[in-house]
Amino acid sequence: MKVGFNGLRGKEISLISIVLMSGTILLWSWEKTPGLSTFIPPQTPPLQLSSDHLVSGRSVQVLAPDPRLDEDGSSLAKKKTTNEQKEPHLERASLTVPAQSTSGENKGEDGSSYTENEEAKPESILEGGKNHGVQTFSSSGEVEKSLKQEEHKHRKDFVTNSPQISSLTGAKDELNNVTESKGTVCNYAKGKWVPDNKRPLYSGFGCKQWLSGMWACRLMQRTDFEYEKLRWQPKDCQMEEFEGSKFLRRMQNKTLAFVGDSLGRQQFQSLMCMITGGEEKLAVEDVGREYGLVIADGSARPNGWAFRFSSTNTTILYYWSASLCDVEPIDVNNPNTDYAMHLDRPPAFLRQYLHKFNVLVLNTGHHWNRGKLNANRWVMHVGGVPNTDRKIAVIWGAKNLTIHSIVSWVNSQLPKHPGLKAFFRSISPRHFFGGDWNTGGSCDNTKPMSIGKEILEEESSDQGAASAVKGTGVKLLDITGLSQLRDEAHISRFSITAKPGVQDCLHWCLPGVPDTWNEILFAQI
Repeated sequence: MKVGFNGLRGKEISLISIVLMSGTILLWSWEKTPGLSTFIPPQTPPLQLSSDHLVSGRSVQVLAPDPRLDEDGSSLAKKKTTNEQKEPHLERASLTVPAQSTSGENKGEDGSSYTENEEAKPESILEGGKNHGVQTFSSSGEVEKSLKQEEHKHRKDFVTNSPQISSLTGAKDELNNVTESKGTVCNYAKGKWVPDNKRPLYSGFGCKQWLSGMWACRLMQRTDFEYEKLRWQPKDCQMEEFEGSKFLRRMQNKTLAFVGDSLGRQQFQSLMCMITGGEEKLAVEDVGREYGLVIADGSARPNGWAFRFSSTNTTILYYWSASLCDVEPIDVNNPNTDYAMHLDRPPAFLRQYLHKFNVLVLNTGHHWNRGKLNANRWVMHVGGVPNTDRKIAVIWGAKNLTIHSIVSWVNSQLPKHPGLKAFFRSISPRHFFGGDWNTGGSCDNTKPMSIGKEILEEESSDQGAASAVKGTGVKLLDITGLSQLRDEAHISRFSITAKPGVQDCLHWCLPGVPDTWNEILFAQI
């Protein structure tokens, strides 16, 4: 019995030894073999990219646009009432926008009429890895090398397959805009103005092909041009330097559309000068007819322009829509008819041509006053009928409803046009000191108020625009705070149509502040 007992113990010991050795070999193989390790979900945390390309910033209070001020300095008939000035903004409304084909006539900035032309599942990000099979190696060095190659492949696959990155034009450009130390997208609205002898980006004596004489301050009586030599420096990141050739390459076979008022037209002309460096380019084709941008009978100019750079098939266009809502004649047979101003309907131009755009920049603001509405004979409509809501009838309530409506509509169209990037540009501030445009108000400073000041706050000065885009795929192009610091960069008393006691402290000299708006836009696309 003793011998049998001892024999049994020997067998047990042998079995236990075999089990332990097998387990050790199995654990070592699991740890060292990359093929086996792929069955375990990767431990590297996924890259986090914020979907917001732009965060707003402000540190100064923006002067609200006076309802009497016209963009070209002409007199307006009426002022806001006390009740209108105190009326709070409306809450965001959920609206259904009818897509009807209509045409309407509106009054341009100079009073001339113009005709509006009518007309799913994301890729998974390395979900637990893939089974690449078990591999064998002759040395531990080969194992380590293979592990590094496998890790590199996983990272490459992640960047390639991530819908957050693949949906962007050029992952490298996008990642350059990220403040790596914080892992957040650069806030271009925070920062300060700094001197830069490399400015301006184009000559104020040149760019006659694109720049209106009314905004070319070098061609006027102005003698100080220090305002041209300031550059915007974001606080926490370096803004990409604008180059016309780089812009055209980035926008190859694409279309950028500005839709808005005369400040939007200034941004459009600024961009055309920036792309060309102010030099005349013969290889630019006028393609306005493709978008219905032609001079209507009785009009002094078309309601927009579109130009195509032949070298890269890049189209830049501007469409004049001061209110960003649809306007149509109430009685097409009556030349003195009023016009329905559909606060909850996007302009017919956008409904007809949105599918052709890759980048869209919207703006509105300074036409929202009683004088403008009365001069254009605009009658507020909501839901296809005249508005009866007293809160909406208040001018700022109507503006707020329209901004939320247009942003909501564009946001609803983004899934249908996955290649479209849409921006709502915040309001451009006006600077009248010592009075208003018709009471001796001026902007005669030659040294900007920006000296020694920074924009540090996270929230935009234009709270109405910021609230409209919040939670949507439409980005805020926040230029209000940084422009508020540039009171010396307006046309001032040097307008080519200057009258004694009247100054233009709304529009900007070009080259000038709108160039910076385009630099920030360039950094986002």
